[in-house]
Amino acid sequence: MALSIKPNFSQSLNNLGVVYTVQGKMDAAASMIEKAILANPTYAEAYNNLGVLYRDAGSITLSVQAYERCLQIDPDSRNAGQNRLLALNYIDEGSDDKLYDAHREWGKRFMKLYAQYTSWDNPKVADRPLVIGYVSPDFFTHSVSYFVEAPLTHHDYTNCKVVVYSGVVKADAKTLRFKDKVLKKGGVWRDIYGIDEKKVATLVREDKVDILVELTGHTANNKLGTMACCPAPIQVTWIGYPNTTGLPAIDYRITDSLADSPNTNQKHVEELVRLPESFLCYTPSPEAGPVCPTPAISNGFITFGSFNNLAKITPKVMQVWARILCAVPNSRLVVKCKPFCCDSIRQKFLSTLEELGLESLRVDLLPLIHLNHDHMQAYSLMDISLDTFPYAGTTTTCESLYMGVPCVTMAGSVHAHNVGVSLLTKVGLGRLVAKTEDEYVSLALGLASDVSALEELRKSLRELMIKSPVCDGESFTRGLESAYRSMWHRYCDGDSPALRRLEVLAGEDLDKTAVKHADLKAQRANATAEEDNQSPIKKVDATSKGGEPQIMVNHVSSPEGNQALVTAKAQPQMMVNGVSSPHSPSGRCEANGHSSR
Repeated sequence: MALSIKPNFSQSLNNLGVVYTVQGKMDAAASMIEKAILANPTYAEAYNNLGVLYRDAGSITLSVQAYERCLQIDPDSRNAGQNRLLALNYIDEGSDDKLYDAHREWGKRFMKLYAQYTSWDNPKVADRPLVIGYVSPDFFTHSVSYFVEAPLTHHDYTNCKVVVYSGVVKADAKTLRFKDKVLKKGGVWRDIYGIDEKKVATLVREDKVDILVELTGHTANNKLGTMACCPAPIQVTWIGYPNTTGLPAIDYRITDSLADSPNTNQKHVEELVRLPESFLCYTPSPEAGPVCPTPAISNGFITFGSFNNLAKITPKVMQVWARILCAVPNSRLVVKCKPFCCDSIRQKFLSTLEELGLESLRVDLLPLIHLNHDHMQAYSLMDISLDTFPYAGTTTTCESLYMGVPCVTMAGSVHAHNVGVSLLTKVGLGRLVAKTEDEYVSLALGLASDVSALEELRKSLRELMIKSPVCDGESFTRGLESAYRSMWHRYCDGDSPALRRLEVLAGEDLDKTAVKHADLKAQRANATAEEDNQSPIKKVDATSKGGEPQIMVNHVSSPEGNQALVTAKAQPQMMVNGVSSPHSPSGRCEANGHSSR
């Protein structure tokens, strides 16, 4: 209706572009968003949405450029800032600290929007029952839900009271099942969607949560604003994001010794806590259905496949996959992801493979499959799963293994690269972990050369996985609880990594302020001296303490009364990641490949 009245109305064009992006109609989405930018070249959120579109289409460089253009127009755009950080993980090889620096700088800037609690009433009794809070928007049929179900199910609720802060936008059957499970075990479930992040922090404090665990990182609808308030004495990040949050308010990041080796060079703002086995515990979908026979037996050819999102399938990944397919006569490739419902995306993907020597007739591209049972049964189409790099699969790798399909992965120097290493090793398939591209190709060719061995592995792989640490929810949760208890003991002994960081940051801010004040005084003194030299009239220095700017150190005031240090100046409220944010004049946004309206 709005476009029929005013065809160049930029907000309506942008909104329609968002709708088309969600539907996977990339061409139509690009057309609308580009028209929105033409109509209003300073429309920051349209550039963010263009970045989302490029990411979904697998064009990470263009995606990052679009986010950065948004940030040039609106430096305080939370969604573009977080989307940019997420996008950079898809191409980070870990050869330098640039991505760490980007996260750290974002975190320091973000912390200034919130006041921090620095004291808590939680009794420092080392071995008392703990209150563990989990905050996430993903307690529904979402990738994170397959890994958080184990602790929700297996926590010892007598020693670990669980409080769930659910930011789910639209609850589904899995949400209700989780909620019922937590409540029946004596836990607490709070629905927080739409509640301001500072208010959520107040709820956490009222619940006297000892350890608050966020499960989202820089992905959609996160509650990092709540974490920035430091409502709990110990704060942890886990599962939802493959890198540091950059937020100095978070004490620990949960991982394991394979995803983040003890001698890793990758830097994190948080302190790493390595669980004894895998940092992930997968709870398979009850809708998965049975393992089907290896298709090569009836097909007479090998089918390789990947169900990872297109952003992970980088040009380098496509080169390696093409090498494999070209080396195995008559073999085929099946790839499934949402954007393949768009003809132009399909054609671009096929053309790239053809340029690498692989005929398009040997490639099957499938769009998103909505029903979970049908999605899981689609693994029956492939004999061998090919992991992506440098951003490896997580849920897709677990699904593949559970459906009897072996996966070839490649180790690297950063966490995102090594998730598959952790999963495969703990399932007992460490022999399928490559260290180089040549070894990756060799491992895939080795699997493809013996169909009988593939069939035997397929028959045994589900049971192998179920009996492994990757699916042992009871043992995993005991290890997780032990890690929580160790964190708590450290806190009781006066060891708080986040508090130490905040003190350092406060000192740095005061130092910078002192330097600025000194510079201002010097400038004023010079100006006064020049005027005195030019005029016979002696002027009185009007500078006094009362005229100097007031300096506010973040943790002095409480979050309830805090005004952001970067003030909104009567700008309209913006919905960022599902909560209200005062620092950008745009509409609703979801970080992580979802768009802003």
